[in-house]
Amino acid sequence: MVETPSDSVSVIGRTVPRVRAFNRDFSRLMGLLEPRYMGSDLSVVEARVLYEIVQREPVIARDIAGALRLDPGYLSRIVGRLAKRGFVERGRGEDARERPLSLTMEGRSAFTRLDRDTAARTARMIAPLGDDGARRLGSLLDEAGALLFGTAPGEWSLRTFRTGDMGLITARQSILYREVYGWGTGMEALIGEITAAFLRDFRPGREQCWIAECGGRMLGSVFLVEENAETARLRLLYAEPEARGMGIGQALVKQCTAFAREAGYRRIVLWTHAVLESARRIYAAEGYRIVETHTHDDFGKPELSESWLLEL
Repeated sequence: MVETPSDSVSVIGRTVPRVRAFNRDFSRLMGLLEPRYMGSDLSVVEARVLYEIVQREPVIARDIAGALRLDPGYLSRIVGRLAKRGFVERGRGEDARERPLSLTMEGRSAFTRLDRDTAARTARMIAPLGDDGARRLGSLLDEAGALLFGTAPGEWSLRTFRTGDMGLITARQSILYREVYGWGTGMEALIGEITAAFLRDFRPGREQCWIAECGGRMLGSVFLVEENAETARLRLLYAEPEARGMGIGQALVKQCTAFAREAGYRRIVLWTHAVLESARRIYAAEGYRIVETHTHDDFGKPELSESWLLEL
């Protein structure tokens, strides 16, 4: 069943107060409501402007105003206060608005102290979570950043599966397939059966599951399982939406090919659907070819499915 517009509105409506509640709690937790930031003699906005100058210097005020969505006049007054304190200096230029900003030695020293205090306070806040909690928090923040700000994940890596991965794979793929294609419980049941069977019947050296991750967050996965003595089957390839275009799908498929050759298989087969265009392009680039097609409605509506083959 595909989510209707009214359903979507109700979901958004329920999410709005949760976002606002988090903003209130986080602002209080980080001391953002205090008149001075982190016990310094700078306001939150002044401290942020100082940070932007450090990251971008030399930089003109107009660029900082655009990045922070600040009124140029308001920013000019902030820069003036920072300059009066001896933290900021302006470079040469005919137009005062175009003169590049940079930090003085005193400003750099003040920023270093503030940055150190901020890092220490954040570390104290996170410490009670322990390593697992801190890793989970980092992963959730990465996901929130990707959803709200469109930030791409950083450097990713591949690893083999570990405890808990099967549940995550089942949940994420079921949710994504429902959101994008409207596939319901039939798909979720199928994915659950595949992941459960993989764990129950796992054959080391003949089968494997690989996870692509960044900062502890799963960005994609794939399975290679034994079909018979000479044939392996590639299953459940997927990549998170924010991770697409990073080469993760290609890397996962190539990992399957290399493993199958090392294990002594003569071919790899897979089952997919015509609507999964990105995956189909990856399979074709790897050398797979379509050997059979048929239509089914196992996921709640008619879909054209395809069987592909790669000779090794």
